[in-house]
Amino acid sequence: MTYFARNIVGIAPLLLSIGIASLQDNGMIYSPVFNNKKMTTMERHEFKTTINASRERVWQVLWGDDTYPQWTAPFAEGSRAESDWQVGSKVLFLDGKGRGMVSSVHERRDNEYMGFRHLGEVADGEEKINESAPWYNAEENYTLSEANGTTELKVEIDLTPADLEYMGERWPEAMKKLKEIAENA
Repeated sequence: MTYFARNIVGIAPLLLSIGIASLQDNGMIYSPVFNNKKMTTMERHEFKTTINASRERVWQVLWGDDTYPQWTAPFAEGSRAESDWQVGSKVLFLDGKGRGMVSSVHERRDNEYMGFRHLGEVADGEEKINESAPWYNAEENYTLSEANGTTELKVEIDLTPADLEYMGERWPEAMKKLKEIAENA
């Protein structure tokens, strides 16, 4: 079972008291992920960029059928997403060969916030939910805030140490591409 507790009033004190959670400097509660008999620590990482465009335009670029594959190309050529983007809906994040992640939309506020939980993989045309995967139930959250005609995009993503190097290289490239698309429309 996976446990993440972030500012949850009822369970946070319990997790802190039994030592499976800690209070971070930013006031958030953090707990490692326990899967079967192994423990894999997920860490939340943040990537930011400022874009000279409205939140509405950035939102459109993030989730548009034509623009999503463009800005996500640094992760995998031919990237695409299949979803209606509604809360509770399934999202398939796929590469050009049809492999990728099965996720769900856990929260959506148009032009402001979109949050996903990763649940499984897509391989050989099959969706496989894997509750013992170290990244099961990991979150990926997009927050847009606007000030003085620019939009700050903040992406918070839970990563295993094994994924950190790859994502740390790819996210800045993807954000650069997203910024370019949004500003040159």
